[in-house]
Amino acid sequence: MAVYTEVLFDEASTFLQSLDLGTLQHMEGCSGGIENTNYFVTTDQAPYVLTLFERLTAQQLPFYLRLMKHLARHGIPVPDPAANREGHVLHSLNGKPAAVVNRLKGRSELAPGAAHCSALGEVLARMHLVGRDFEMQQPNLRGLSWWNETVPVVLPFLDAKQAALIRSELAYQNHVASLSAYGALPRGPVHADLFRDNAMFAQDLPADEAPQLTGIFDFYFAGVDAWLFDLAVCLNDWCVDLATGQADAGRSRALLQAYEKVRPLTSQERELLAAMARAAALRFWLSRLWDLHLPREAAMLQPHDPSHFERVLRQRIAAPLTLSSLFPTEPHSA
Repeated sequence: MAVYTEVLFDEASTFLQSLDLGTLQHMEGCSGGIENTNYFVTTDQAPYVLTLFERLTAQQLPFYLRLMKHLARHGIPVPDPAANREGHVLHSLNGKPAAVVNRLKGRSELAPGAAHCSALGEVLARMHLVGRDFEMQQPNLRGLSWWNETVPVVLPFLDAKQAALIRSELAYQNHVASLSAYGALPRGPVHADLFRDNAMFAQDLPADEAPQLTGIFDFYFAGVDAWLFDLAVCLNDWCVDLATGQADAGRSRALLQAYEKVRPLTSQERELLAAMARAAALRFWLSRLWDLHLPREAAMLQPHDPSHFERVLRQRIAAPLTLSSLFPTEPHSA
């Protein structure tokens, strides 16, 4: 989250009242993240998040907002966009597309354990299954086509070894995308950015009680893609050592086992898990390079370090993330 477009208190107050969300009492700009303008706003009714979209267009946004509505309606803990009196969930404020969602309870767990990963895996699988009957279509806008367009743009900022790696990996991912197994991967709406800071857990639970995932948010990179890619994004963030990028086997097993209790992986997904783990690492290395070297001005902006996902990618190549590596002593089953 960041602030690119300033919203005054009185402007926010009028806007929220037009949505019948109450009288504004407090608002605060949000730092962290890099795509949209976000404010935490609290009215006499409830706390909300006000978002102004800086890159996404009014034509793209209905997919994200309606997807959240669909998931919320089917019991997935996600923000629920507020509608106006005509039923529209996409609005306009200060010349930008805008939305307001309820603020989720709890807080992110930035040092997740196996139990947190298990909770995430279960909800992720449920989310994928619920999304099967969501009728709107929009591709993952940060998928392979974007990688092919963006790699040449960031190459001038890389040293020789980095450039060789990113070219090689892009070629590999184009090859993977041509495989029949890739074409057979189950697909549907995916979050595509479900990092540990995009989920919330209940606080102050008894020590012997399992973590409770209270919400998943920030769906503004969502699109229709392989569910396995979504799973790989989670494995690459929730189940790695941040210092080295190495996979944490215990957390990875917990996430995968919980996911498969709800939706077992297909044979093609088992075959391509390692490739999708590499794809997910490439995607975020590339986007962080883009944001670091081609930044936009913002009142509050903290670009993420690209070198982290360079390390993750190198680890995924050197030590492929496969089911046999995670479950070496017995055949993996759902």
